[in-house]
Amino acid sequence: MPTQTPSTACLLVIGNEILSGRTQDEHIPYFGKCLNKWGIHLLEVRVVADNKEAIADAVNVCRARYTYLFTTGGIGPTHDDVTAAAIAKALGLPLERHPRAIKILKAYYGAERINDARLRMAEMPKGAELIANPVSKSPGFRVENVFVLPGPPLVLQPMLAGIAHELTGGPPVLARAVSAELGEGAIASGLEAIQEHHPEIEIGSYPYFRDGKLGVSIVVRGIKEAALSDTLQEVINLLKDLGGNPIAEVQD
Repeated sequence: MPTQTPSTACLLVIGNEILSGRTQDEHIPYFGKCLNKWGIHLLEVRVVADNKEAIADAVNVCRARYTYLFTTGGIGPTHDDVTAAAIAKALGLPLERHPRAIKILKAYYGAERINDARLRMAEMPKGAELIANPVSKSPGFRVENVFVLPGPPLVLQPMLAGIAHELTGGPPVLARAVSAELGEGAIASGLEAIQEHHPEIEIGSYPYFRDGKLGVSIVVRGIKEAALSDTLQEVINLLKDLGGNPIAEVQD
């Protein structure tokens, strides 16, 4: 029986404020944890400026390469919110005000506060499907395999949870980790041999310097608990053989 190809994803973080360093991105770790849990492999993250052409180019590359593309930011009411227009350009679709999005915004703001700027948040590529926003009501949208979400994390996170049922994943990606006060050079050849013995498991080595001491954390990731445990035990045995004192680390 053929093995099912795992679902993959790319995250496109949009915003000049991220690139300038003024705002620290919170989306990458959040998406990584959620998608792992849903059995979707996040394989690439890009950060793009608020530039229509740059966004459109990135969207076209990434939507063709991965099962899902998620974008964050650039769908507000101001002049620099160009994500919707960029995605319409990328897909060759006209940009129009979504009738149901207009109703949602008018109901939320009321006749006294609704204006043309706020109605810009209803502008989407023709045929877009709305993504509900339980926090500030202004919806995101989906076109084909592209999911378009807002920038503020407290607004985005419940919206992402709300579309989980639309995504096709696989078994959750599990992770285990262990650390020891050893250098990467000491463990490199042994770790490579373990990786060759367990090709279905992803093994990562991450050096650190804490309390004046050099060490390394080894993270093993996979979808099969038994294979993961076997691999981790081999790593622990390697660290012990090299004179390390392996310490288990908590992983989500």
